[in-house]
Amino acid sequence: MMAASGEKIWMDGRLVDFANARVHVLNHSLHYGVGVFEGIRAYPTKRGPAIFRLREHVDRLIASAKFYHMTIPYSAEEIEKAILETQAANGIVPSYIRPLVYRGEPALGVKNLKGKVSLAVAAIPAKKYLGDGSDVGVRAKISPFRKPHSDALPSFAKASGNYLSGYLAGADATHDGYDEAILLDSNGYVAEGTGENVFVVRAGTVYTPGLESDILLGITRDTVIRIASDLGYPVVPKLISVNELLSADEAFFSGTYAEIAPIRSVGAYAIGAKTPGPVTEKIMAMFRRALRGEEPRYSSWITPVPELAPVVVPTHRKA
Repeated sequence: MMAASGEKIWMDGRLVDFANARVHVLNHSLHYGVGVFEGIRAYPTKRGPAIFRLREHVDRLIASAKFYHMTIPYSAEEIEKAILETQAANGIVPSYIRPLVYRGEPALGVKNLKGKVSLAVAAIPAKKYLGDGSDVGVRAKISPFRKPHSDALPSFAKASGNYLSGYLAGADATHDGYDEAILLDSNGYVAEGTGENVFVVRAGTVYTPGLESDILLGITRDTVIRIASDLGYPVVPKLISVNELLSADEAFFSGTYAEIAPIRSVGAYAIGAKTPGPVTEKIMAMFRRALRGEEPRYSSWITPVPELAPVVVPTHRKA
C-alpha cells in the first residue's frame, strides 16, 4: 500500500517526504519486533475531517510502550498534535493513521534497553481491510495457529512482534481462499481475528471473548460494546467455544481498519440465516453515524482536524 508522491510522514518532530522516511537496516525494532503502534482513522464530517477516538488510541500507544520498556519522549498532548499535523499535512480522507514507536538506530542484541526511542506518524488512504464486500459478509476459517498466552507476550500491548501469529494465520487463510482467519486462545476458545476482535450474537444478546482469552483490548471493540448497550442489547464478555461461534445467530469482526465486518461463514458453516443479521445491521448503522459525528451522544469521540501550523516538538530529550 504505497503513498502518493509528496505526502509527508512525521518523524521525531518534523515532517519529511514519504521517500525520505528511513531508518537503518540494523535497527533494533526491525530485528527483534520491539516496536508498538496504533491504527487510527480519520473520517469526513460536516465540520470537516475528524479523527475517531484519538485520545484513547494515544493512551493505548503509551501503555503499550511501557510494556516494552520504551519511554516515549513526547507527552500525550504532543503525540496528539503530531497525529493531527500529519493528517492535516496529507489531506487524505478517509485515512488510516499509523503512529509507530521504535528504536531506529543500529543496535543488535536482544537486551537493548538503551537505544533512542523514536516516534513516526504516517497517514495513508484507507480502503476496505477485509475486501470490498466486507460490509455484506466475509468468509473466515479457524486458524491452526493460536493466539499466544499473555504469559508469553502481553496481549494488552499493540506490539509489532505480537502480530507474527496473526501474520501466519492470515497467510494460511489467504492461501485457502478465505477473507480472514480466527485465532483460538491457548485453551481452544475463540480469541480474535488477525487484526480484529470477534463478536457473536445469540437470541438478542451480544457476546465477545473476554480478557481470559488473551485478546487485545480493541478500541473499536469498546465502541461496539458501548453502542450495543445503548441500543438495548445485553453485552457479555465470556469464553466462547468454537461450537458457540459456529451455531451463532450472527457474528462479526470489529477493528479500526476493518470497522465492523459481518462474518458470513466459518469454514463450511454458514453463520445465521442472513448476513448481516438484524442486530449487526443496527450496530453498524449507529457505528457509521458515530464515525461521522452525526450522533450527539458520541460527540466526545470526534476530534476535528484543524489547519495547523507545523508543530514544534522538542527533539533533544533523551529516551
